[in-house]
Amino acid sequence: MTIRLTELHTYPVKSMRGVPASSAVVEPWGLTGDRRWMIVDTAGECVTAREHPALLLLTPSLADGGLWLHGPGVDSLFVPVPAEADMLVSVHGREPFLASDGGPAAEEWLSAYVGTPVRLAYADDPTRRSLNPRFARPDDSAAFNDAYPILVTTLESLEQLNAWIADGPRSEEGPMTMTRFRPNVVVSGAPAFSEDSWRKVRIGDALFRSPKGCDRCVMTTTDPDTAARGKEPITTLARHRRFDGATWFGMNLIPDNPGATIRVGDEVEILETENSDGPPR
Repeated sequence: MTIRLTELHTYPVKSMRGVPASSAVVEPWGLTGDRRWMIVDTAGECVTAREHPALLLLTPSLADGGLWLHGPGVDSLFVPVPAEADMLVSVHGREPFLASDGGPAAEEWLSAYVGTPVRLAYADDPTRRSLNPRFARPDDSAAFNDAYPILVTTLESLEQLNAWIADGPRSEEGPMTMTRFRPNVVVSGAPAFSEDSWRKVRIGDALFRSPKGCDRCVMTTTDPDTAARGKEPITTLARHRRFDGATWFGMNLIPDNPGATIRVGDEVEILETENSDGPPR
């Protein structure tokens, strides 16, 4: 069976709702427009839906010269792209790097919504952020993604996960939607969890390395439509997909020939595989 690209998603603001797309340009640090904005606390550390699930109910939309923020019960806000890098930020406690402050209007709007002082940061130059040298090259970079530029998941792995949930003690929480996992790229036509073995992939004309699996956190247990938090899919992943003390779903990708455009319907070719006991980690 041919493997195909079936869905594309970008997330303009980390932890806010995603935006589906029919095509996307692959930049060195990820898909165009993906996670270039991020909420941070007063120390510059990222603030996410792990701590504030209601962030998942905010809807961002990119516009010429900036970003619109929309949310339940609040007036929409336009945030212009900042002019200069003037703040140090960090993603999950990793090495700080320079980014741009989104300004006082965004600070006030988001602080009121979250209920604690926060600011909005913009990754004006994602090359300032280096990646884990165990799994990446010195010139690899990302914007405000958790760890790597692009996340790929497969429909077959989701189907298998939902079958496990249906047979488990918390079947009432299933089935899961792919939205829980916030992938950029969703493909179909591959055996469930065969992506664990992928090391080099071609999607349309774009080439990628697949250096590491994606370990999952409490954020996946939050319903993206209601912000209510349960136990799945972590409970089931811990039974079936637990390696090195973490639970895993999806694979990270790093672009090897940025500039290509990928489109829903593109053929996906697995160029290199490696046998392993689960995803690389």
